[in-house]
Amino acid sequence: MNSKTVKVRVPGTSANCGPGFDCMGVACTIYNELELTLLEEEQLSIEVTGAGANNIPTDERNIVWRSIKNLLRIANLGDTYKGAVIKMYNEVPLSRGLGSSATAIVAGLKAANECIGAPFTKRDLLRMATDIEGHPDNVAPALYGGFTVSIVRNGRPECFRMMPHLPFKLVVAIPDFYLSTKAARAVLPEKITRADAVFNIGRAAMMMAALCKDNTSFLRSTFDDALHQPYRSKLIPGMFDVFRAAKMEGALGASLSGAGPCLIAFTLENAEKIGEAMVKVLDEHEVKAEYKVFDIDPNGAQVIE
Repeated sequence: MNSKTVKVRVPGTSANCGPGFDCMGVACTIYNELELTLLEEEQLSIEVTGAGANNIPTDERNIVWRSIKNLLRIANLGDTYKGAVIKMYNEVPLSRGLGSSATAIVAGLKAANECIGAPFTKRDLLRMATDIEGHPDNVAPALYGGFTVSIVRNGRPECFRMMPHLPFKLVVAIPDFYLSTKAARAVLPEKITRADAVFNIGRAAMMMAALCKDNTSFLRSTFDDALHQPYRSKLIPGMFDVFRAAKMEGALGASLSGAGPCLIAFTLENAEKIGEAMVKVLDEHEVKAEYKVFDIDPNGAQVIE
């Protein structure tokens, strides 16, 4: 006997937002969709279309299926549902810093939860997703939408979500190369100075205060970072030049999106000009790129149809 079929839509995300390393994230209006039917028989069918389709496993290694199995195990239904029919349609590019793995994890958990009658809360799903992903900075906005700030307290993630009133446009320059999170983490130092810690704490705190108050003048001072961007800049040619170009065209600020290589500018105006300027600078550094303009997704993971 099959379970009902559930279809979900989950936004891509941009983590860190400059100074909020492994803590802050924002949901973007680019989406992955997942259709799931759980099966009682031991049969697995995975169909992938869209971004990265040729590079996503369609067997037991698939991260969506692994996430589904994890939720079923926690629900004590692992022996009831041994298989699934999974159809994935992806817009979020792989290994570019737009939260593709987090989107897949959240989609699997959300869909599986709905298939079995939604016994788990959003907070439960956040905990499961964080356990799989390793940190909540991407999975939190994928689940909740908006801007999120997350911490892990006593082994459990907690998430504050807010939606600014300012009509932000997120301008994302997408370089034409992959950058694994593992490689981007490998260049980071084990220890940092007190000055660098204070630098980031101040900017992350001011960023959230400015967002809560819709204060653009303070927001302009908050996108700089001392913990990860200076070290990762050597992996993305011209990164700081791209930030400068975006600000010259009117962006409030710009940062590395997640572990990169995508670069994201936050603006209220001139989105197309900013995108063109970012791509032009990357081209000058012999990096092919395109740009996309997103809004902030306010909803996070949702059941559709």
